[in-house]
Amino acid sequence: MTRSVGYWARVRVEVVLVLVATAAGLLACPGPGEKTPPPAPAPQGDRFVTLRHRMVEEQIRDRGVRNPAVLEAMESVPREEFLPEEERELAYQDNPLPIGMGQTISQPYIVALMTELVDPQPDDVVLDIGTGSGYQAAVLATIVKKVYSIEIIPELAKSAQERLRRLGYENVEVRTGDGWLGWPEKAPFDGIVLAAAPEEVPQPLVEQLAPGARLALPVGRNSQQDLVVLRKQADGSVTREKVIGVRFVPMTGIAEEAARGGTNGKGR
Repeated sequence: MTRSVGYWARVRVEVVLVLVATAAGLLACPGPGEKTPPPAPAPQGDRFVTLRHRMVEEQIRDRGVRNPAVLEAMESVPREEFLPEEERELAYQDNPLPIGMGQTISQPYIVALMTELVDPQPDDVVLDIGTGSGYQAAVLATIVKKVYSIEIIPELAKSAQERLRRLGYENVEVRTGDGWLGWPEKAPFDGIVLAAAPEEVPQPLVEQLAPGARLALPVGRNSQQDLVVLRKQADGSVTREKVIGVRFVPMTGIAEEAARGGTNGKGR
């Protein structure tokens, strides 16, 4: 049977395509006795981004935190950067973790919940007490205009300020001090977050709240602690609401003396 010129042209094209595909397959397949090379590992940073997204979805959003600004902040702040090197692999687990000197970085859900409870707004100035590694301050700084943060342990205050600067959180100011007394020179605050547990609410912090502002803190002793939120009304009165049971490290300094009855809670 006579074939047309067009037919043979198509045959040649198909043969070339088959040869190319075969050659590609031969190059992609390992030879006898060779193992298929493993895929290249994802960059460490990309892996942490994936873990952070999963943390937000499964540990935070699924448990009721809904404020979009809080969810975005938790998604953007690299928690691994606020942990010692040996703890970084655990950064996105649903647990508090040690940061040295007997202190911890709070569980991600609790950080998100306390942030949501104070209802931070873009123009707010807020007070963060118990700086620790600086993680809570960084989350707040992603949302508000200015964060003042107090840490009673000088070494932690210094390292947190350096870490926050290195990571670009320029709107956070850290100082060493007793958080019970707050930061009266910078008051009133549009929100206050306290990440250590006194046995009673520090009155200076209530006084430093702006009208309409909220204070979120754990209150109690050892395992008998409640996360509470206080809101100052326009007339100066304060409402108090219990949220959930929690367990934080105890607040030190004046808070310890107040618990022993050695001071009136106003400092010396």
